[in-house]
Amino acid sequence: MTKFPRTPPTLGLIFPAYPLYFVTCCTYRRRSYLANDRAHTALIEFGQTAEKKFAIAIGRYILMPDHLHLFVRGSDDFVLSKWIGTLKRVLAKQLDASSHDPFWQRGFFDHLLRSSESYSEKWNYVRENPVRAGLVKSADEWPYAGEIVPIYFD
Repeated sequence: MTKFPRTPPTLGLIFPAYPLYFVTCCTYRRRSYLANDRAHTALIEFGQTAEKKFAIAIGRYILMPDHLHLFVRGSDDFVLSKWIGTLKRVLAKQLDASSHDPFWQRGFFDHLLRSSESYSEKWNYVRENPVRAGLVKSADEWPYAGEIVPIYFD
């Protein structure tokens, strides 16, 4: 059995020390719980607390009626799945949907970004979601999008 004494040097170029994730979470049965001031405030407060207490940065985000897109980066001990579970629990509790059904679909979609180009490309695509959905004429009109912590991708 061959043992590698260290991580191959090219992996550091592909996967940075503090990875940046693009995450999508959907509501259960795609119900329209999220595009409102209450959800928006709850997400911002959660993101500000995550940054102050745990050094976890939510960068750009957008709340659509039935799903959430965000970019997140954590410290070296960051476990994305546990953090997403906490985010979902906090938002569901804050929004308290009047249904006996779950608030969120199980799981989430995540993508590890590899370059600043992909961060910009992903954001430019995602921020146009309300326009493609016919909710606004211009992405700048959508009130449920923003950036909690500026994330710079090297």
